[in-house]
Amino acid sequence: MNEAAKLAVESFVGQEWIEQELAAAKLPDARLEKRLRHLVEQMAAGLGRSIPLAFQDWAATKAAYRFFSNERICEEHILAGHFEATRERLPQGEAPVLVLHDTTEFSYQREDIAAVGLVSKGSVRKDEHGRPVYFTTCGVCLHSSLAITLEGLPLGLAAVKFWSRKTFKGRAARRKAHRAPIEEKESLRWLENLRSSTELLGQAKRCVHVGDQESDIFDLFGVAQQLGTHYLVRTRADRLANGGPLTVAEAIGQSPRRGLYRILVRNRKGEPCEAVLEVRYQRLRIQTAKGKKKRYPEQTVTVIEAREQETPPDRDRIDWKLITDLAVGSRQQAVEKVQWYALRWKIEIFHKILKSGCRAEQSRLRTTARLTNLLAVFCILSWRVFWLTMTNRIDPDTDPELVFTDLELRILDRLVNDKPTAHSRPHTLSHYLTKLARLGGYLARNSDPPPGNETIWRGLTRLVDIQLGVIMGAEIVGN
Repeated sequence: MNEAAKLAVESFVGQEWIEQELAAAKLPDARLEKRLRHLVEQMAAGLGRSIPLAFQDWAATKAAYRFFSNERICEEHILAGHFEATRERLPQGEAPVLVLHDTTEFSYQREDIAAVGLVSKGSVRKDEHGRPVYFTTCGVCLHSSLAITLEGLPLGLAAVKFWSRKTFKGRAARRKAHRAPIEEKESLRWLENLRSSTELLGQAKRCVHVGDQESDIFDLFGVAQQLGTHYLVRTRADRLANGGPLTVAEAIGQSPRRGLYRILVRNRKGEPCEAVLEVRYQRLRIQTAKGKKKRYPEQTVTVIEAREQETPPDRDRIDWKLITDLAVGSRQQAVEKVQWYALRWKIEIFHKILKSGCRAEQSRLRTTARLTNLLAVFCILSWRVFWLTMTNRIDPDTDPELVFTDLELRILDRLVNDKPTAHSRPHTLSHYLTKLARLGGYLARNSDPPPGNETIWRGLTRLVDIQLGVIMGAEIVGN
């Protein structure tokens, strides 16, 4: 093999970022650790492809199936290295780090539903007696915690929890479960990930845990206080404020308007438009529920309201009531917290990459254990795609060699001509990520926004295929 072929092979298999993400992986033995690295390399090269298509031959495909079905392996083993890498990526200083929490579901069609479990139950019609006819959806639930900077750069996952349900309970049973201790509810996942991510990152005072209305749980506030960390949650429960008689919503509604905040949003057609939000905030005391007073003291919190006065004709009205333990003493600080909550959408994008980019719901693996192991690998790949997309927007002038190998840069220069109208400057990371996105269908017109995750992952897949052609061509010429 000549020098060109050697360079091509080293570029193809020597992906340094994979070594960094898996360096601290905790698998039962060295053989399985080596297999995991090979799995991530092959699946990164064939992002969105099925396992047989990504591995190409039966021996490699069978080895992948054996890895995912190995009873000694779980998602914690696979993601241990990525968690450690997330902590190492924390920026220096005392700037807050946002930890975004959210839940998503992966649906599958299986004949043996018990082997995978259930994620939801609903009714589509009524029978001749007027009774609802129910259907069940087979699948796996994922509760993930993604650490990001205030600029929106995803540092990586700090905690995950997978589960599925065996049965669904009726209304009476659900009402009874509502009064049960949180340790007996699925809501416990919010507390578990809060603890795990705070412990992993090791800087509790810097962490601000951000969640939607589902995370509005008094237990979460109490656990955050015990850990010395912070939270920013969209409130759902209208609790009594300062012991009553007013509720939180009534108290914040009677507080003076502190100013207006203009933001750009998109309507139902995807067109950009401006929203004008009225901002209010007030420091309030909320009491512990009767059954939890022995475990958690009452909380003094800041409630922030950001809402539009009228409902726009082409989209839903923005009406956020946020609750946080952080002190807010000015309009600027209130707007800052609203901006932090708006970044919660980043975790929705991460889940979209899992489903659309990695095509996680297309897998044919038959059990929950195998699926969760596969999803753990997809989590690493999805973070990588998301990181590339956001790095291009946040730090476009970075050295491209931090992401691309010398061969990849030469391929991009050869295949994708420079556009004089491109936004990025030559020989920067943004310049080459734009070229990569153009391989994936990005047009790079002056009016186009920066490339998104979809064109990035399509471009990555094409670049890997082109590298393989370079390897084969170099070998043929060398022989």
